[in-house]
Amino acid sequence: MFTKPILYGGSCTTPPADNEPALRITDVTYRYPGAAADALSDISVEIRPGERVALVGPNGSGKSTLLNMILGLVPMQSGSISVYGHEATACHHRVAIVPQRSSVEWRFPVTVRNVVLMGRYVHLGWLRRPSSEDHDLVDEALREMGIAHLADRQIGELSGGQQQRVMLARTLAHDADLLLLDEPLNHVDLTTQELIFHTIERLSQMGKTAIVSTHDLGILPVHFSRALFLDKSIIADGPVGDVLTAETIARAYGFEFHDGRKGPWHG
Repeated sequence: MFTKPILYGGSCTTPPADNEPALRITDVTYRYPGAAADALSDISVEIRPGERVALVGPNGSGKSTLLNMILGLVPMQSGSISVYGHEATACHHRVAIVPQRSSVEWRFPVTVRNVVLMGRYVHLGWLRRPSSEDHDLVDEALREMGIAHLADRQIGELSGGQQQRVMLARTLAHDADLLLLDEPLNHVDLTTQELIFHTIERLSQMGKTAIVSTHDLGILPVHFSRALFLDKSIIADGPVGDVLTAETIARAYGFEFHDGRKGPWHG
């Protein structure tokens, strides 16, 4: 397969519930079968429409597991997750993901245009053919990501930055309300990074919500309204200026922290 999220089928027209958060996670705990410890422990959080949230934590902290649970790719064991007031898995058209590049089979024989068109499948189901409107949305997404000239190229022929633009274009064509981006900045050039952030900020102004998994703490004050630090449980959550502290970083990444009178915090 190319990547799991593109396989969603079946349309859903359930409107968002009034005055509900874009995402509500309540008392979620998850342990992989055979594992000795929880991958996620007692996660509860609410995210409002239009927020740009950085999901921050070390490798193995549960970031990808949490995103996959929102998508329904990891089964619920306890707790609940809702999107705009509805069970998260009930209406997949509201949620789209830009997966980690390492999770995508780039040798799959498919063109850039067809990958972006996959973003429309969730609205079509499996039996309807794409309409002219669907193709127009694909063309618009390709232009916005600056890859219209690559539309007929095989995805495996592209650079890392170009491939990431393809996945973001697919998400734009999906036209979801909640966007999940799993380490989108890895191995991409600065121009592509800025394009990603410009796109997220534009969508946020339209009321769409973005959750971006990242290790880059330096970008938090510039590009995000909120940061959620995760290490299997929530370490800190709030406005970036409030939670981006040495103490929070030390707790999230397992460092020992000392104040200035006792010396620097260290790993």
